[in-house]
Amino acid sequence: MSSQSSFLVDAVLFDMDGTLTDSIAAVEAAWGKVATDIGQDPAYVIAATHGKRAVDNLAQFKPHIKAHEMDDEVTAFEESILYFADAYRLHGPGSQLNSPASSGAGTPDLTPSSPTSSAPSSRSVSRTSSFVGALGALGSIRRPSFLSRLSGLLTMEALPERETIDFEDPIMEENHQELLAEQEIKLQKHQLQAWQLEAASVDRSVKILPGVKRMISSIPEGRYAVATSGAKTYAYGCMTRVGITPPPVTITADDKRLKAGKPAPDPFLLAAKCLGFDAKKCVVFEDSPSGIRAGVASGATVIAVCTSHERSKIENCGAHYIVDNMEKVVCESVGLGSDQRLKFTILE
Repeated sequence: MSSQSSFLVDAVLFDMDGTLTDSIAAVEAAWGKVATDIGQDPAYVIAATHGKRAVDNLAQFKPHIKAHEMDDEVTAFEESILYFADAYRLHGPGSQLNSPASSGAGTPDLTPSSPTSSAPSSRSVSRTSSFVGALGALGSIRRPSFLSRLSGLLTMEALPERETIDFEDPIMEENHQELLAEQEIKLQKHQLQAWQLEAASVDRSVKILPGVKRMISSIPEGRYAVATSGAKTYAYGCMTRVGITPPPVTITADDKRLKAGKPAPDPFLLAAKCLGFDAKKCVVFEDSPSGIRAGVASGATVIAVCTSHERSKIENCGAHYIVDNMEKVVCESVGLGSDQRLKFTILE
C-alpha cells in the first residue's frame, strides 16, 4: 500500500455491489437457494461466487446449462436477487393487507438439478438462511414472463370466484369483505413455497453505502463509470433502488465486448476506454478480492473499501489504499478544460 495521502487521476471506475450498494444479503440468499437446489453447502457456494460474474458462477455450479440458455438463466438468477431484496417490503409482515403485491416482482425459475460435485463436508455454514424446497411445485402454473410469475399468487387473480352476497347493512358488508381478504391472504401463503415465505420474513433490501452520494456528486459528469460483475438486470435494479442513476458508461457482465470478467482487468479497461481515458490514469474503487486484483491488473490506482470483507481478507490483494468506506476519501476537481484532473485525498 502507498503511504501517499493524495494523488491525481483523470477518471473514476466504480465497482457496484459492496462498493456503491449493499445487496449482499439478497445476493447470498439467492446463491444459498441455488446451493440448496443443487445439493451443495450454501456457505461454500456463497464464498466461491462473491465478486464474480453470475455467468461464470452458473457455468461452474450448473454445468448442464446450455450455451443458448445461459442469458436467460443469468437474467432469472439476477431477478431472484431482486426478489429477495424486495420480498420483505412487498410481502413481509403486514404488507399484504395494506398493499397487495402488484408490482410484477417475479419468482425465479431456477429449476433444481442433480449435484455434480459435493462441497467439502468440513466447511461450516456461517451465513445461511432457510432455503427450503425448489420451484417444481409451481411448474404447473403457466407463466408468460418471469416478472409476472408471482402476481397470480399474490393478488386476487389467482383465487377462485366467490359467490356474491348482498348486505343491507354496509357495516356487515365491510366486515364480510375484510374476512374474505384475510382468508384470501391465508390461501395465498399456502400456495407459496417455504423459501418464498422465508424471503419475505427477512429485510434484505438494497442499501446505499456510506459516503457514496457525496463521492458521486463531487465527480464531474463524464468522469466516472461503473464496471460490475452483475448483469444489466441486477446492476441497474440495485442502483435505481437506492437513488443512483446508472452513468452512461456502465459496463455489466453481459456486455458482449468483454472477453473475461473479474479478476481479469477487462471490465475496467473497457470502462476507461469508453470514458476516453487510459485506465492507468484512473482510480478504481473495489471491495472484493477478485475485483481488487482486476483493478490492479488494469494498471489503475486501487482504493479498497472494507464494506463486504474484513481488512485481513483484502490487504494482500494489491490495493494501493484500504479504507473503511468512501467517507474516508475526498475527491476535488482541479484545473479546467483539458487540464482538469481529479484530486483524491485519503483521510487518516
